[in-house]
Amino acid sequence: MVSRVIPVAAFDLVLFGATGDLAARKILPSLFHRFKIGQMPPEGRIIGAARSAMDTAAFRALAKSSLNSAVPKAAKSDIAAFLKLLDYVRIDAMGDAGWKTLAKKLRKDAVRVFYLSVGPTLFSPIASGLKTAGLITPESRIVVEKPFGHDLASATALNRDLGACFKESQIYRIDHYLGKETVQNLMALRFANALFEPLWNSQHIDHVQITVAESLGVAGRGEYYERAGALRDMVQNHLMQLLCLTAMEPPSRFEPNAVRDEKLKVIRALDPVPPERIVRGQYRKGNGGDSFADEVGNPDSRSESFVAMKVQVSNWRWAGTPFYLRTGKKLRHRLSEIAIVFRDPPHSIFPAMENRRGNALIIRLQPDEGITLRMTIKDPGPGGMRLTEVPLDMTFAEALGADIVMPDAYERLIMDVVRGDQTLFMRGDEVEAAWEWIDPLTAAWAESSEKPAPYDAGGSGPEDALMLLHRDGRRWREIGQ
Repeated sequence: MVSRVIPVAAFDLVLFGATGDLAARKILPSLFHRFKIGQMPPEGRIIGAARSAMDTAAFRALAKSSLNSAVPKAAKSDIAAFLKLLDYVRIDAMGDAGWKTLAKKLRKDAVRVFYLSVGPTLFSPIASGLKTAGLITPESRIVVEKPFGHDLASATALNRDLGACFKESQIYRIDHYLGKETVQNLMALRFANALFEPLWNSQHIDHVQITVAESLGVAGRGEYYERAGALRDMVQNHLMQLLCLTAMEPPSRFEPNAVRDEKLKVIRALDPVPPERIVRGQYRKGNGGDSFADEVGNPDSRSESFVAMKVQVSNWRWAGTPFYLRTGKKLRHRLSEIAIVFRDPPHSIFPAMENRRGNALIIRLQPDEGITLRMTIKDPGPGGMRLTEVPLDMTFAEALGADIVMPDAYERLIMDVVRGDQTLFMRGDEVEAAWEWIDPLTAAWAESSEKPAPYDAGGSGPEDALMLLHRDGRRWREIGQ
Protein backbone atom coordinates (compact mmCIF):
# COMPACT_ATOMS: atom_id res chain seq x y z
CA MET A 1 0.00 0.00 0.00
CA VAL A 2 1.32 3.44 -0.92
CA SER A 3 0.49 6.49 1.16
CA ARG A 4 -0.68 9.50 -0.84
CA VAL A 5 1.09 12.77 -0.20
CA ILE A 6 -0.96 15.86 -0.99
CA PRO A 7 1.15 19.05 -0.78
CA VAL A 8 -0.24 22.03 1.09
CA ALA A 9 -0.16 25.66 0.04
CA ALA A 10 2.78 27.93 0.80
CA PHE A 11 2.74 29.11 4.40
CA ASP A 12 4.61 31.05 7.04
CA LEU A 13 4.51 29.28 10.40
CA VAL A 14 5.47 31.47 13.35
CA LEU A 15 6.44 29.22 16.24
CA PHE A 16 6.15 31.07 19.54
CA GLY A 17 8.15 29.25 22.20
CA ALA A 18 10.51 27.97 19.51
CA THR A 19 13.31 27.27 22.00
CA GLY A 20 11.08 25.16 24.27
CA ASP A 21 10.76 21.44 24.85
CA LEU A 22 7.62 20.82 22.79
CA ALA A 23 9.09 22.58 19.78
CA ALA A 24 12.24 20.45 20.02
CA ARG A 25 10.54 17.09 20.62
CA LYS A 26 7.43 17.32 18.46
CA ILE A 27 6.80 20.39 16.33
CA LEU A 28 10.12 20.80 14.50
CA PRO A 29 10.56 17.02 13.90
CA SER A 30 6.97 16.83 12.60
CA LEU A 31 7.56 19.68 10.17
CA PHE A 32 10.81 18.05 9.07
CA HIS A 33 9.02 14.78 8.28
CA ARG A 34 6.38 16.61 6.23
CA PHE A 35 9.14 18.49 4.39
CA LYS A 36 11.11 15.33 3.71
CA ILE A 37 8.18 13.51 2.04
CA GLY A 38 7.24 16.54 -0.04
CA GLN A 39 4.04 17.66 1.67
CA MET A 40 5.52 20.88 2.97
CA PRO A 41 6.31 23.09 -0.04
CA PRO A 42 9.88 24.28 -0.55
CA GLU A 43 8.69 27.88 -0.22
CA GLY A 44 7.23 27.15 3.20
CA ARG A 45 8.89 29.00 6.05
CA ILE A 46 9.20 28.48 9.80
CA ILE A 47 9.91 31.55 11.90
CA GLY A 48 10.97 30.86 15.45
CA ALA A 49 9.84 33.43 18.00
CA ALA A 50 11.01 33.53 21.61
CA ARG A 51 12.59 35.78 24.27
CA SER A 52 16.01 34.15 23.89
CA ALA A 53 18.72 36.42 22.51
CA MET A 54 19.88 34.57 19.40
CA ASP A 55 20.06 35.06 15.67
CA THR A 56 18.83 32.84 12.85
CA ALA A 57 22.11 30.92 12.69
CA ALA A 58 21.93 30.08 16.38
CA PHE A 59 18.30 29.00 16.07
CA ARG A 60 19.16 26.75 13.13
CA ALA A 61 21.95 25.19 15.19
CA LEU A 62 19.49 24.58 18.04
CA ALA A 63 16.99 23.05 15.62
CA LYS A 64 19.71 20.87 14.09
CA SER A 65 20.57 19.48 17.51
CA SER A 66 16.88 18.75 18.17
CA LEU A 67 16.46 16.94 14.84
CA ASN A 68 19.61 14.89 15.36
CA SER A 69 18.11 13.65 18.64
CA ALA A 70 14.53 13.18 17.43
CA VAL A 71 15.36 11.80 13.96
CA PRO A 72 18.78 10.16 14.36
CA LYS A 73 18.61 8.28 11.04
CA ALA A 74 17.77 11.33 8.93
CA ALA A 75 20.14 12.18 6.11
CA LYS A 76 22.34 15.21 6.78
CA SER A 77 21.41 16.64 3.39
CA ASP A 78 17.69 16.51 4.25
CA ILE A 79 18.27 18.27 7.56
CA ALA A 80 20.44 20.89 5.88
CA ALA A 81 17.75 21.59 3.29
CA PHE A 82 15.09 21.89 6.00
CA LEU A 83 17.18 24.24 8.13
CA LYS A 84 17.29 26.71 5.25
CA LEU A 85 13.55 27.27 5.75
CA LEU A 86 14.08 28.42 9.35
CA ASP A 87 14.27 32.02 10.48
CA TYR A 88 14.19 33.62 13.92
CA VAL A 89 12.95 36.77 15.62
CA ARG A 90 13.43 37.76 19.24
CA ILE A 91 10.06 38.89 20.54
CA ASP A 92 8.58 40.00 23.85
CA ALA A 93 5.10 38.50 24.07
CA MET A 94 4.18 40.86 26.92
CA GLY A 95 5.67 44.00 25.36
CA ASP A 96 6.32 45.85 22.12
CA ALA A 97 9.75 44.51 21.15
CA GLY A 98 10.01 42.33 18.05
CA TRP A 99 6.56 42.71 16.53
CA LYS A 100 7.67 45.09 13.75
CA THR A 101 10.57 42.78 12.91
CA LEU A 102 8.16 39.85 12.67
CA ALA A 103 5.86 41.86 10.41
CA LYS A 104 8.69 42.44 7.93
CA LYS A 105 9.40 38.70 7.72
CA LEU A 106 5.82 37.65 6.87
CA ARG A 107 4.63 37.40 3.28
CA LYS A 108 1.32 38.97 2.28
CA ASP A 109 0.20 36.14 -0.03
CA ALA A 110 0.95 33.12 2.20
CA VAL A 111 -1.13 31.30 4.80
CA ARG A 112 -0.04 32.47 8.25
CA VAL A 113 0.03 29.96 11.10
CA PHE A 114 0.75 31.35 14.57
CA TYR A 115 1.62 28.33 16.73
CA LEU A 116 1.57 29.11 20.46
CA SER A 117 3.90 26.51 22.01
CA VAL A 118 3.96 28.56 25.21
CA GLY A 119 2.35 28.59 28.65
CA PRO A 120 -1.39 29.36 28.74
CA THR A 121 -0.80 32.72 30.46
CA LEU A 122 0.71 33.97 27.18
CA PHE A 123 -2.16 32.92 24.88
CA SER A 124 -4.15 36.13 25.29
CA PRO A 125 -1.18 38.56 25.22
CA ILE A 126 0.21 36.99 22.04
CA ALA A 127 -3.18 37.04 20.30
CA SER A 128 -3.58 40.68 21.29
CA GLY A 129 -0.04 41.48 20.14
CA LEU A 130 -0.70 39.93 16.73
CA LYS A 131 -3.84 42.01 16.34
CA THR A 132 -2.21 45.25 17.49
CA ALA A 133 0.69 44.72 15.09
CA GLY A 134 -1.74 44.18 12.21
CA LEU A 135 -0.44 40.67 11.45
CA ILE A 136 -3.79 38.89 11.27
CA THR A 137 -5.05 38.35 7.72
CA PRO A 138 -8.10 36.41 6.48
CA GLU A 139 -5.72 33.49 5.81
CA SER A 140 -4.27 33.47 9.33
CA ARG A 141 -4.75 30.70 11.90
CA ILE A 142 -3.77 30.53 15.56
CA VAL A 143 -2.92 27.22 17.26
CA VAL A 144 -3.14 26.86 21.05
CA GLU A 145 -2.02 23.89 23.12
CA LYS A 146 -3.85 22.58 26.17
CA PRO A 147 -4.71 23.43 28.86
CA PHE A 148 -7.58 25.52 27.52
CA GLY A 149 -8.23 27.12 30.90
CA HIS A 150 -8.39 25.38 34.28
CA ASP A 151 -12.15 25.74 34.83
CA LEU A 152 -15.24 27.07 33.05
CA ALA A 153 -14.60 30.71 33.98
CA SER A 154 -11.01 30.73 32.71
CA ALA A 155 -11.91 28.79 29.55
CA THR A 156 -14.70 31.28 28.81
CA ALA A 157 -12.31 34.19 29.35
CA LEU A 158 -9.71 32.60 27.04
CA ASN A 159 -12.31 32.01 24.33
CA ARG A 160 -13.41 35.63 24.68
CA ASP A 161 -9.82 36.92 24.37
CA LEU A 162 -9.04 34.77 21.34
CA GLY A 163 -12.38 35.64 19.78
CA ALA A 164 -11.60 39.36 20.09
CA CYS A 165 -8.65 38.86 17.74
CA PHE A 166 -9.54 35.85 15.57
CA LYS A 167 -12.71 34.37 14.14
CA GLU A 168 -13.68 30.96 15.54
CA SER A 169 -12.89 29.50 12.11
CA GLN A 170 -9.28 30.67 12.60
CA ILE A 171 -8.76 29.19 16.09
CA TYR A 172 -7.25 25.68 16.35
CA ARG A 173 -7.28 24.14 19.84
CA ILE A 174 -4.96 21.20 19.39
CA ASP A 175 -5.32 17.84 21.14
CA HIS A 176 -2.68 15.49 19.78
CA TYR A 177 -4.81 12.43 20.59
CA LEU A 178 -7.19 13.41 17.80
CA GLY A 179 -4.34 13.28 15.30
CA LYS A 180 -3.61 9.61 15.93
CA GLU A 181 -4.38 7.31 13.03
CA THR A 182 -6.50 4.98 15.13
CA VAL A 183 -8.74 7.78 16.41
CA GLN A 184 -9.62 8.70 12.85
CA ASN A 185 -10.02 5.03 11.99
CA LEU A 186 -12.63 4.87 14.74
CA MET A 187 -14.79 7.19 12.65
CA ALA A 188 -14.05 5.23 9.47
CA LEU A 189 -14.81 1.96 11.27
CA ARG A 190 -18.20 3.23 12.40
CA PHE A 191 -19.39 5.33 9.51
CA ALA A 192 -17.76 3.75 6.43
CA ASN A 193 -18.73 0.13 7.19
CA ALA A 194 -22.13 -1.50 7.47
CA LEU A 195 -20.82 -4.10 9.93
CA PHE A 196 -20.61 -2.25 13.25
CA GLU A 197 -22.93 0.76 13.19
CA PRO A 198 -26.15 -1.33 13.52
CA LEU A 199 -24.62 -2.85 16.69
CA TRP A 200 -23.29 0.45 18.06
CA ASN A 201 -25.91 0.98 20.78
CA SER A 202 -27.05 -0.13 24.23
CA GLN A 203 -29.00 -3.07 22.82
CA HIS A 204 -25.80 -4.80 21.74
CA ILE A 205 -22.99 -3.13 23.73
CA ASP A 206 -22.67 -4.04 27.42
CA HIS A 207 -20.17 -1.34 28.33
CA VAL A 208 -17.24 0.71 27.05
CA GLN A 209 -13.83 1.08 28.69
CA ILE A 210 -11.51 3.96 27.81
CA THR A 211 -8.02 3.69 29.30
CA VAL A 212 -5.07 6.06 29.04
CA ALA A 213 -2.29 4.62 31.20
CA GLU A 214 1.22 5.99 31.56
CA SER A 215 4.19 4.18 33.05
CA LEU A 216 6.08 7.36 33.96
CA GLY A 217 5.42 9.69 36.87
CA VAL A 218 5.16 13.46 36.90
CA ALA A 219 8.84 14.27 37.45
CA GLY A 220 9.61 17.49 35.60
CA ARG A 221 5.92 18.51 35.57
CA GLY A 222 5.31 18.37 39.30
CA GLU A 223 4.35 22.02 39.74
CA TYR A 224 1.81 21.84 36.92
CA TYR A 225 0.36 18.50 37.99
CA GLU A 226 -0.04 19.63 41.59
CA ARG A 227 -2.28 22.44 40.30
CA ALA A 228 -4.13 20.44 37.66
CA GLY A 229 -4.33 16.78 38.67
CA ALA A 230 -5.31 13.95 36.35
CA LEU A 231 -8.94 15.08 36.02
CA ARG A 232 -8.08 18.46 34.54
CA ASP A 233 -4.97 17.27 32.70
CA MET A 234 -6.40 14.16 31.03
CA VAL A 235 -10.13 13.63 31.50
CA GLN A 236 -11.33 17.09 30.50
CA ASN A 237 -9.64 16.84 27.10
CA HIS A 238 -8.06 13.55 25.98
CA LEU A 239 -10.53 11.09 27.49
CA MET A 240 -13.47 13.39 26.83
CA GLN A 241 -12.57 13.52 23.15
CA LEU A 242 -12.26 9.73 22.91
CA LEU A 243 -15.62 9.38 24.66
CA CYS A 244 -17.24 11.83 22.23
CA LEU A 245 -15.92 10.08 19.13
CA THR A 246 -17.05 6.70 20.48
CA ALA A 247 -20.53 7.80 21.51
CA MET A 248 -21.47 10.46 18.95
CA GLU A 249 -24.21 10.11 16.37
CA PRO A 250 -23.29 9.93 12.67
CA PRO A 251 -22.76 13.50 11.42
CA SER A 252 -24.69 14.60 8.35
CA ARG A 253 -21.39 14.95 6.49
CA PHE A 254 -17.71 14.67 7.25
CA GLU A 255 -16.95 18.33 7.73
CA PRO A 256 -15.68 20.23 10.77
CA ASN A 257 -18.80 21.75 12.27
CA ALA A 258 -21.01 18.72 11.56
CA VAL A 259 -18.56 16.46 13.44
CA ARG A 260 -18.11 18.91 16.30
CA ASP A 261 -21.85 19.47 16.62
CA GLU A 262 -22.30 15.74 17.33
CA LYS A 263 -19.42 15.69 19.82
CA LEU A 264 -20.96 18.62 21.67
CA LYS A 265 -24.27 16.74 21.95
CA VAL A 266 -22.48 13.88 23.72
CA ILE A 267 -20.92 16.20 26.32
CA ARG A 268 -24.28 17.83 26.99
CA ALA A 269 -25.87 14.37 27.42
CA LEU A 270 -23.44 13.33 30.17
CA ASP A 271 -25.06 12.77 33.56
CA PRO A 272 -23.43 14.29 36.65
CA VAL A 273 -21.09 11.78 38.30
CA PRO A 274 -22.00 10.98 41.94
CA PRO A 275 -19.13 10.48 44.43
CA GLU A 276 -19.53 6.68 44.53
CA ARG A 277 -18.85 6.46 40.79
CA ILE A 278 -15.47 8.17 40.80
CA VAL A 279 -12.12 7.11 42.28
CA ARG A 280 -9.05 9.26 42.80
CA GLY A 281 -5.61 7.83 43.40
CA GLN A 282 -2.03 8.89 44.09
CA TYR A 283 0.99 6.64 43.55
CA ARG A 284 3.20 5.69 46.48
CA LYS A 285 6.95 5.55 46.68
CA GLY A 286 8.28 2.29 45.33
CA ASN A 287 9.43 0.35 42.30
CA GLY A 288 12.62 2.39 42.26
CA GLY A 289 10.93 5.79 42.22
CA ASP A 290 9.60 8.58 44.38
CA SER A 291 5.98 9.07 45.38
CA PHE A 292 3.67 11.56 43.71
CA ALA A 293 3.86 13.78 46.79
CA ASP A 294 7.68 13.76 46.61
CA GLU A 295 7.72 14.60 42.92
CA VAL A 296 5.33 17.54 43.26
CA GLY A 297 7.15 18.75 46.37
CA ASN A 298 4.15 18.67 48.69
CA PRO A 299 3.91 15.92 51.34
CA ASP A 300 0.26 16.86 51.97
CA SER A 301 -0.71 16.88 48.29
CA ARG A 302 -4.38 16.20 47.58
CA SER A 303 -3.97 16.23 43.79
CA GLU A 304 -4.65 12.99 41.98
CA SER A 305 -2.34 11.09 39.64
CA PHE A 306 -5.12 8.57 38.85
CA VAL A 307 -8.82 8.89 38.08
CA ALA A 308 -11.42 6.22 37.29
CA MET A 309 -15.10 6.93 36.83
CA LYS A 310 -18.37 5.47 35.63
CA VAL A 311 -20.12 7.75 33.16
CA GLN A 312 -23.63 7.59 31.74
CA VAL A 313 -24.64 9.15 28.41
CA SER A 314 -28.33 9.94 28.68
CA ASN A 315 -29.69 9.53 25.19
CA TRP A 316 -31.58 6.85 23.27
CA ARG A 317 -28.49 5.21 21.82
CA TRP A 318 -26.62 4.72 25.10
CA ALA A 319 -29.24 4.52 27.86
CA GLY A 320 -28.18 1.70 30.20
CA THR A 321 -24.68 1.28 28.77
CA PRO A 322 -21.98 2.69 31.10
CA PHE A 323 -18.70 4.19 29.95
CA TYR A 324 -15.80 3.51 32.31
CA LEU A 325 -12.95 6.01 32.05
CA ARG A 326 -9.52 5.42 33.57
CA THR A 327 -6.23 7.31 33.43
CA GLY A 328 -3.17 7.39 35.64
CA LYS A 329 0.57 7.83 36.07
CA LYS A 330 3.09 5.19 37.18
CA LEU A 331 0.92 2.28 36.01
CA ARG A 332 2.06 -1.10 34.73
CA HIS A 333 2.42 -0.17 31.07
CA ARG A 334 2.01 2.77 28.73
CA LEU A 335 -1.30 2.11 27.00
CA SER A 336 -4.18 3.99 25.40
CA GLU A 337 -7.20 2.05 24.17
CA ILE A 338 -10.95 2.03 23.72
CA ALA A 339 -12.63 -1.32 24.45
CA ILE A 340 -16.17 -1.86 23.14
CA VAL A 341 -17.48 -4.88 25.09
CA PHE A 342 -20.51 -6.51 23.48
CA ARG A 343 -23.33 -8.25 25.28
CA ASP A 344 -23.41 -12.05 25.45
CA PRO A 345 -25.83 -13.95 23.21
CA PRO A 346 -29.29 -14.12 24.80
CA HIS A 347 -29.06 -17.92 24.94
CA SER A 348 -25.97 -20.12 24.78
CA ILE A 349 -26.26 -23.59 23.25
CA PHE A 350 -22.67 -24.47 24.15
CA PRO A 351 -21.09 -25.62 27.39
CA ALA A 352 -20.00 -22.75 29.60
CA MET A 353 -16.43 -21.53 29.16
CA GLU A 354 -14.31 -20.70 32.18
CA ASN A 355 -13.25 -17.05 32.28
CA ARG A 356 -15.10 -16.27 29.08
CA ARG A 357 -14.81 -12.57 28.31
CA GLY A 358 -17.09 -12.36 25.28
CA ASN A 359 -16.81 -10.34 22.09
CA ALA A 360 -14.94 -7.07 22.27
CA LEU A 361 -13.62 -4.54 19.79
CA ILE A 362 -10.32 -3.11 21.04
CA ILE A 363 -9.10 0.11 19.44
CA ARG A 364 -5.45 0.72 20.40
CA LEU A 365 -4.02 4.22 20.20
CA GLN A 366 -0.61 3.47 21.70
CA PRO A 367 1.92 1.99 21.83
CA ASP A 368 1.02 -0.16 18.77
CA GLU A 369 -1.81 1.47 16.86
CA GLY A 370 -4.35 -1.03 15.59
CA ILE A 371 -7.72 -2.69 16.01
CA THR A 372 -8.49 -6.11 17.51
CA LEU A 373 -11.80 -7.95 17.43
CA ARG A 374 -12.07 -10.65 20.09
CA MET A 375 -14.10 -13.60 18.81
CA THR A 376 -15.23 -16.98 20.18
CA ILE A 377 -14.50 -19.98 17.94
CA LYS A 378 -14.28 -23.74 18.22
CA ASP A 379 -11.01 -25.00 19.62
CA PRO A 380 -9.44 -26.98 16.72
CA GLY A 381 -9.13 -30.74 17.04
CA PRO A 382 -11.27 -33.74 18.00
CA GLY A 383 -12.86 -34.23 21.37
CA GLY A 384 -16.14 -32.39 21.20
CA MET A 385 -17.25 -28.80 20.96
CA ARG A 386 -14.72 -26.84 22.96
CA LEU A 387 -14.76 -23.07 22.61
CA THR A 388 -11.85 -20.67 22.76
CA GLU A 389 -11.30 -16.97 22.26
CA VAL A 390 -9.05 -15.61 19.53
CA PRO A 391 -8.19 -12.07 18.40
CA LEU A 392 -8.65 -10.90 14.83
CA ASP A 393 -5.81 -8.42 14.89
CA MET A 394 -4.99 -5.55 12.56
CA THR A 395 -1.86 -3.84 13.76
CA PHE A 396 -1.44 -1.03 11.25
CA ALA A 397 2.32 -1.35 11.00
CA GLU A 398 1.91 -5.00 9.96
CA ALA A 399 -1.36 -4.90 8.01
CA LEU A 400 -0.51 -1.90 5.83
CA GLY A 401 3.01 -3.04 4.97
CA ALA A 402 6.53 -1.98 5.75
CA ASP A 403 6.35 0.94 3.32
CA ILE A 404 3.80 2.74 5.48
CA VAL A 405 5.32 4.83 8.25
CA MET A 406 2.75 5.96 10.78
CA PRO A 407 3.05 9.74 11.03
CA ASP A 408 3.17 11.44 14.38
CA ALA A 409 -0.12 13.05 15.37
CA TYR A 410 1.44 16.51 15.22
CA GLU A 411 2.39 16.01 11.58
CA ARG A 412 -1.21 15.48 10.54
CA LEU A 413 -2.62 18.20 12.75
CA ILE A 414 -0.19 20.91 11.65
CA MET A 415 -0.89 20.15 8.00
CA ASP A 416 -4.63 20.30 8.76
CA VAL A 417 -4.10 23.77 10.20
CA VAL A 418 -2.40 24.91 6.99
CA ARG A 419 -5.25 23.44 4.93
CA GLY A 420 -7.83 25.14 7.14
CA ASP A 421 -9.46 21.86 8.21
CA GLN A 422 -10.82 22.10 11.79
CA THR A 423 -12.38 18.62 11.96
CA LEU A 424 -9.85 17.30 14.47
CA PHE A 425 -9.75 20.44 16.61
CA MET A 426 -12.01 21.48 19.47
CA ARG A 427 -14.50 24.30 19.12
CA GLY A 428 -14.91 26.92 21.83
CA ASP A 429 -18.37 25.81 22.96
CA GLU A 430 -17.12 22.21 23.13
CA VAL A 431 -14.32 23.21 25.52
CA GLU A 432 -16.70 25.19 27.70
CA ALA A 433 -19.24 22.33 27.85
CA ALA A 434 -16.51 19.93 28.98
CA TRP A 435 -15.45 22.30 31.78
CA GLU A 436 -19.06 22.81 32.80
CA TRP A 437 -19.30 19.04 33.37
CA ILE A 438 -15.90 18.80 35.12
CA ASP A 439 -16.22 21.79 37.47
CA PRO A 440 -18.72 20.21 39.94
CA LEU A 441 -16.32 17.29 40.42
CA THR A 442 -13.33 19.50 41.21
CA ALA A 443 -15.50 21.66 43.48
CA ALA A 444 -16.67 18.61 45.44
CA TRP A 445 -13.08 17.41 45.87
CA ALA A 446 -11.98 20.85 47.05
CA GLU A 447 -14.59 20.72 49.81
CA SER A 448 -13.72 17.15 50.83
CA SER A 449 -11.10 16.28 53.42
CA GLU A 450 -10.50 12.86 51.86
CA LYS A 451 -7.11 12.32 50.24
CA PRO A 452 -6.68 10.31 47.03
CA ALA A 453 -6.35 6.56 47.58
CA PRO A 454 -2.71 5.38 47.48
CA TYR A 455 -1.63 2.80 44.92
CA ASP A 456 1.56 0.97 44.08
CA ALA A 457 3.77 2.22 41.27
CA GLY A 458 3.80 -0.29 38.44
CA GLY A 459 0.32 -1.60 39.24
CA SER A 460 -3.19 -1.04 37.93
CA GLY A 461 -4.30 1.72 40.28
CA PRO A 462 -6.20 1.79 43.58
CA GLU A 463 -8.31 -1.16 44.73
CA ASP A 464 -11.34 1.12 44.75
CA ALA A 465 -11.03 1.43 40.97
CA LEU A 466 -11.34 -2.35 40.63
CA MET A 467 -14.44 -2.30 42.81
CA LEU A 468 -15.99 0.33 40.57
CA LEU A 469 -16.53 -2.41 37.98
CA HIS A 470 -16.80 -5.39 40.33
CA ARG A 471 -19.93 -3.90 41.85
CA ASP A 472 -21.47 -4.02 38.37
CA GLY A 473 -20.34 -7.62 37.73
CA ARG A 474 -17.63 -6.46 35.30
CA ARG A 475 -13.86 -6.11 35.36
CA TRP A 476 -11.25 -3.85 33.85
CA ARG A 477 -9.13 -5.09 31.00
CA GLU A 478 -5.60 -5.78 32.19
CA ILE A 479 -3.29 -2.87 31.42
CA GLY A 480 -0.97 -4.21 28.76
CA GLN A 481 -2.88 -7.40 27.89
